[in-house]
Amino acid sequence: MELETNLDLGLTKVGKPRKRKPKTKNVYFTEETENAILQYRSAKTYEEKNKLYNQSIHYAFYKLAENIIHTFKFYYTDVDNIEDLKYEVISFLLQKIDLYDQSKGKAYSYFGTIVKRYLILYNQKNYKKVTSKIDFQEIHNEENTISKLIEQPNENPIDRLDVIDILVKYLEDNLFDLFEKADEIKTADAIIEIFKKRDKLDITNKKAIFIYVKEMTDVNSITITKVIKQIKIIYRKILNSHIENID
Repeated sequence: MELETNLDLGLTKVGKPRKRKPKTKNVYFTEETENAILQYRSAKTYEEKNKLYNQSIHYAFYKLAENIIHTFKFYYTDVDNIEDLKYEVISFLLQKIDLYDQSKGKAYSYFGTIVKRYLILYNQKNYKKVTSKIDFQEIHNEENTISKLIEQPNENPIDRLDVIDILVKYLEDNLFDLFEKADEIKTADAIIEIFKKRDKLDITNKKAIFIYVKEMTDVNSITITKVIKQIKIIYRKILNSHIENID
């Protein structure tokens, strides 16, 4: 009975806390992966390199690219979808694989840093492309709704900026309660970014703003319009409350 109790409590037979192995993170990028990379570097033939890559390296590179893209939201792409971007990252890693030096650190850290730097530069380049586009395609009649959220000519500009800041914080704090579907969450997140970076964007260019959301999220116009209308309702409530408090 005593033994069973100790086991239930996570204790050893003598009553000491049982040591647990720490949970392993990044299980896709293991010591076996690192050894395979070293073997890949020293391999003499294409066949040998190809076998090592397919069996022990490709999956690790794929998951590394996938996790970093989604963790840091590198969604400004110059390709049709995120899957294509992953393979662009993998291709870049293969160009750098022979430069890996084990004496300077673990392979996971080395290649993770490479991916982040690559995507930061890639993201910045495509962000500029997206925000500079004006007449990319025909947009729904609702394309001006986002900019209307902050176009209040009769209001004090300082008060308006305060309202936008309150709106951004409210949306960030309640994002997953306000929106349930993945496409709606992505869209709302993109709109939040527009408001946060409004000083760097031509917020009065309605067509460019709508395109910005479409290209960042890759969702249909109906979803964008639905999310915008919901945010507009929230904005009006915050605005009215803000005005009442000032009065």
